Amino acid sequence: MTAKYFALLTQLGAAKLANATALGTSLNLTQMAVGDANGVLPSPDASQTKLINQKRIAPLNMLSIDPENTNQIIAEQVIPENEGGYWIREIGLFDDEGVLIAVANCPETYKPQMQEGSGRTQTVRMVLVVSNTASVTLKIDPAVVLATRKYVDQAVAEHELSRRHPDATLAGKGFTQLSSATDSDAENLAATPKAVKAAVSAATAANTNANGRVPSTRKVNGLALGADITITTITGNAATATKLATARTINGIAFDGTANITLPTPASVSYTRAESDTRYVQNVQRGAAVNPGKANEYGPNEAPAGCVLTRAWHDPSTSYGVFFTYRPLQILINGAWRTIAG
Repeated sequence: MTAKYFALLTQLGAAKLANATALGTSLNLTQMAVGDANGVLPSPDASQTKLINQKRIAPLNMLSIDPENTNQIIAEQVIPENEGGYWIREIGLFDDEGVLIAVANCPETYKPQMQEGSGRTQTVRMVLVVSNTASVTLKIDPAVVLATRKYVDQAVAEHELSRRHPDATLAGKGFTQLSSATDSDAENLAATPKAVKAAVSAATAANTNANGRVPSTRKVNGLALGADITITTITGNAATATKLATARTINGIAFDGTANITLPTPASVSYTRAESDTRYVQNVQRGAAVNPGKANEYGPNEAPAGCVLTRAWHDPSTSYGVFFTYRPLQILINGAWRTIAG
């Protein structure tokens, strides 16, 4: 299938490129032009010296060798949103002497103006295949460059991957390396949250330890606590005493430290086991079963006071045949079982 859209060197462009290759000089590509070809999609012609109907010519925004094909030169021009009002069907590439070096056609696209109610930045690209890219000067005037989104994204990505950044110092900002060390004297490292946390924990522990210590201004037996002390003299009877100088009483019983004492148990607050058995419940059991029958069509709905409901069943021979069984509770006190009444 024959290509519908393509670019080619003009006869003048091919001659200039061949001459530059032979003489070891350079061909300086500097400008790109666009046109509408008078409303008809053109077919590029090597004999062209200008576009059919040129609408705009301006310096290139980018000129580079295709990184994936070293025989291809990529030329780009960015048309800002405040320019337009015409169709783009033809593209021309010019050198620094104004000679049309290459010509191309492209899919028809309309470049609107802002006053028309719509505007956009239009990027026009021409990919040119040459035999010797070394003969083409890849130089752009930075004063006229308007970067494309793709170019900016690529430049940012390359910058992120590079290490061409200054290191931070005490005199200037820059990149710095993180460190979790808490015992370093380095001035070119930055502390991580882990290091800060460890330092704060150590300081808090030291402060807590200091708060719990006896101040060094205190004295023991007249000796300051600034260092270990040894007590060599004990005055009074502290070394030889075997009893309290003044007896004290515990629950009304005298105590001077010379003998053990036994505190009596008040009779009003304690009982022997035999006494407890005559006063308190020793065990609980259920008494004999009682079947009261049906008191009404639903039967009794609760057991009498002092009794527990132990069974309920249905009599299939009656429409409402619900029967119950309950047992009285019995308690064991002083060796005898007693039935709870009420």
